[in-house]
Amino acid sequence: MLLVLGLAFTVGALRRGPLKFATGPARMLSLMLVLSVAAMLVPALTALLHTPALGHEAMLSRIVSVILLVLFGLSLATPALREPSGAEQARARPPEWPLPVGLGVLAVAGAGAALVSDWFVEGLQPAMDSLHISQAFAGLVIVAIAGNAVENVVGIRLAAAGRAEYALSVILQSPLQIALVLAPVLVLVAPLLGAAAFTLVLPPLLIAALVLAVVITVLVVLDGEGTWFEGLALVSLYAIIATAFWWG
Repeated sequence: MLLVLGLAFTVGALRRGPLKFATGPARMLSLMLVLSVAAMLVPALTALLHTPALGHEAMLSRIVSVILLVLFGLSLATPALREPSGAEQARARPPEWPLPVGLGVLAVAGAGAALVSDWFVEGLQPAMDSLHISQAFAGLVIVAIAGNAVENVVGIRLAAAGRAEYALSVILQSPLQIALVLAPVLVLVAPLLGAAAFTLVLPPLLIAALVLAVVITVLVVLDGEGTWFEGLALVSLYAIIATAFWWG
């Protein structure tokens, strides 16, 4: 989120001046980001603070996951999260696929992405060993950038074309879907597949990184304008956080 939004603001503002977007959708996306990260932090804080819930993190993570999935389902009915408004909607829209075609393409693309991701991680292992790259850095930086390559490129290209609202929606919806859907699904499904228990108990540094990323992003987007300097500031914070994970 920090890296791609920062690059989008930098590229878009340098090409077309400060990027303008509606504050309504930006405010709603910001609220959802804050809520999702806050909910994910509760299980970790119960362990770090040694509360009476200590030892029940797995059950607490499942409860939080169900609530987040319900919240995501309800958010689909929120117009501000479905599509940009105002001048962005006035632009020509491409033909829409029928629902069965869209679902079929998503299923095939999802299966293909899973296979390619597996090959990518296996191919990355020799480079990690030779360059002494930690698993944390590889997962949080290298694999994360590669895994979201499509959203990253699309978001930056939309900003460069002056379509700021669509760029903001694409860029912020991706981490929202990870926090509201992917992480909760992993928590609930992992035990059913016989995999190791997956909880929302995160390391302190990762907690701090999530909070910093969300707070700074919210501060930047709430005014409805993105400048090249704000973009560079976001990229700089991303570089600092990424460096902190280089050693693990």
